[in-house]
Amino acid sequence: MVFDTRGRRKHVVRVVYAILALLMGTSLFLVVGPFNLGEVIGGGGASNASEVLDEQAERVEAKLRTDPDNEALLLKLARTRINAGNALFETNSQTGVPVATPEAHVELERAAKAWSGYLEEAKAPNPAAAGLMARTYFSLAESSTTYEEAIDNVENAAEAQRLAAEARPNLGAFSTLAIYEYFAGDFAAGDKATAQVKKLVPSKEERKSVSTQLSEYRKRGKEFAKQVRAFEKTQQGKGKEALQNPLGGLAGGGLGGTLGQ
Repeated sequence: MVFDTRGRRKHVVRVVYAILALLMGTSLFLVVGPFNLGEVIGGGGASNASEVLDEQAERVEAKLRTDPDNEALLLKLARTRINAGNALFETNSQTGVPVATPEAHVELERAAKAWSGYLEEAKAPNPAAAGLMARTYFSLAESSTTYEEAIDNVENAAEAQRLAAEARPNLGAFSTLAIYEYFAGDFAAGDKATAQVKKLVPSKEERKSVSTQLSEYRKRGKEFAKQVRAFEKTQQGKGKEALQNPLGGLAGGGLGGTLGQ
């Protein structure tokens, strides 16, 4: 992909690329991290599998038209759309990390819409589904087409992961939560999650190691916030059209999937 890096536009490209690189680094860490903070969401499935799942989702949607507040149906729709999206992921040949295609992004956005409806009806959200949705939101952040959309999705990822960690407190849940909170810009919440991680790590040596890793992602979260502010500065006085990601979406940056607990 070739970019026009002349004049002021070169600063926009540099800033957005820096933001995407930070998110990519997070995905790579979660996939290869020595503490196995979770399992990688599925990807690379055949397109016909996605078509079958899409048909299933449409059948659920048909039922929801006559029963729009059905909690179980809304949750089933969210899960089915996530599975359909994951089946459309492709593997980056250089990193081996699953990458959301534009088609996958659309399916995951539909899953997010169903999840929002589910949260309005659910008194006690399903923790496993919340963890799955957190990973989905982070994948959406990686394949977003504007920095604002990416930030919204990271914040939603943190919110969903918070539900999962509160319901099922464990090392993976709190480690993932800390990273999402840092990238969402809530450093106090990230530090709180990190403290929970340290309580759950059995040995002093492991606590030191995981603390070092999460400290690095706290720094990256700070850098992420810095890059976002810099991008916002480049857009002052410009129209909404200027917010379009000059890279054509995070998926084009070779980003991969994320983990949960």
